[in-house]
Amino acid sequence: MVNINELIEAGLKTLPAKPLDNSAPPQKKRYSEQVSQVIALAIAEELRARGLDGARPAGEGVLGGSGAERRMAGGLGSKKVDVTWATEESGLLMAISVKTINFKDGKTKNYQKNLTNRRSDMLMEAVTLHRRFPYSVLAAFFFLDSGAEKDGTNKRRSTFLNAHARLRLFTDRSDPAGREEQFERFYLILLDASPDKVSARPFKVGDPENEVTLSSMLDEILELVAERNPDFYEYDNGKLKKL
Repeated sequence: MVNINELIEAGLKTLPAKPLDNSAPPQKKRYSEQVSQVIALAIAEELRARGLDGARPAGEGVLGGSGAERRMAGGLGSKKVDVTWATEESGLLMAISVKTINFKDGKTKNYQKNLTNRRSDMLMEAVTLHRRFPYSVLAAFFFLDSGAEKDGTNKRRSTFLNAHARLRLFTDRSDPAGREEQFERFYLILLDASPDKVSARPFKVGDPENEVTLSSMLDEILELVAERNPDFYEYDNGKLKKL
């Protein structure tokens, strides 16, 4: 079975070369959208292989019709969500928000500029979904260009370290009655992608020293789904099985 690393790598290699940091904004925006799209497709494909039938998004015809990302009704209005798994019995069971920062800011020469905006977008998404589906397992996959690990100076930490500090408060939601703006799991992934080579180095938010794996991230998420829905599912050897 193809694994998540291979799926993401294959998807990213289909994209054109990354634009330069000083390229036109529409060109950079389009590239970032493409990165998010192929990553979301890869994650959903892996989830379907792990037992989450109907996980979206999917390619045309995979789910018997449109496999586009879902627009979920939330507590603060509807919201398009990058990766979702929902059933008729339970509604939204799991969702993954995919966000990226791929380019340096032209003035500061670091990746810090859009960090606060991305955080706000993700936290609003968590509030909207948790308010309507408090038992749903929400995860955030935040991809930073690998240069964000090395853009620090003697006056400021790198964007990578700043992101850990600014996001630590919003992960590890353990109780369905807990804070709505928190995600059950939040990950930072340092990404270096080109048509020839792809490297993705994931870390749990709050722990910038210890690298994890994309597969173990999905393991954690599926274990939480089974824990929240013990009458319907169990987690077994990397897959979610219906009881």
